Amino acid sequence: MVAVAGRVVVVTGGRRGLGAALVDEVLARGARKVYSTARSAYVDDRPGVVAAELEVRSAASVAALAEIATDAEIVFNNAGILLPAPLLTGDFEDVTVTFDVNVFGPLRMARAFAPILGANGGGALVDMHSVLSWLAGSGAYGASKAAAWSLTNSLRIELARQNTQVVGVHAGFIDTDMVSALELPKADPADVAARIVDGLESGAAEVLADDVTVAAKAALPGPVENLTFSTAR
Repeated sequence: MVAVAGRVVVVTGGRRGLGAALVDEVLARGARKVYSTARSAYVDDRPGVVAAELEVRSAASVAALAEIATDAEIVFNNAGILLPAPLLTGDFEDVTVTFDVNVFGPLRMARAFAPILGANGGGALVDMHSVLSWLAGSGAYGASKAAAWSLTNSLRIELARQNTQVVGVHAGFIDTDMVSALELPKADPADVAARIVDGLESGAAEVLADDVTVAAKAALPGPVENLTFSTAR
């Protein structure tokens, strides 16, 4: 298990939403330094926070961050995108971008930071998934999160040899800009961030951040027809 106190942490997409809540949470638990990233430059004047530009779709951008954050011990792959559209009729470019950000982005980060985590004692890699990893009906977003879930599970095996804890996080709808247009019950980002870090520090391989997600995971052995977006509503 990996305690946050005294550690150096990277949070992608740390400027707002759940990412900002994760930055707040790890600082409150005593993180020594936090690299908080966004797609464009911004300022965070808090001691211990290093604001950095990152485009997870760019291998060069990920490599540039890795060159700066050579002291990283915990990486939160939080950056993501939601472009809602049907798979059959939506813009195919939106599907491509969704997978590039939500699947290949975390993989680029893992490939760049695995050697750093290994050199610094193993540490942890935390990937944000979704309850929609398991539920049909949310187009490319759900499909990308299902792929990301599989990616994380395989990375857990590959990184075990260097003693890196790999945590997959599944959550329902969180009260952030990404889903502001959806009129559904939403969790407080601070509450979800606290549950994620609780799971990390307890040595969990997977965090189910709310009751909706617990119910969806429990439904996986049942008929596939029941695994739909409406199950989470």
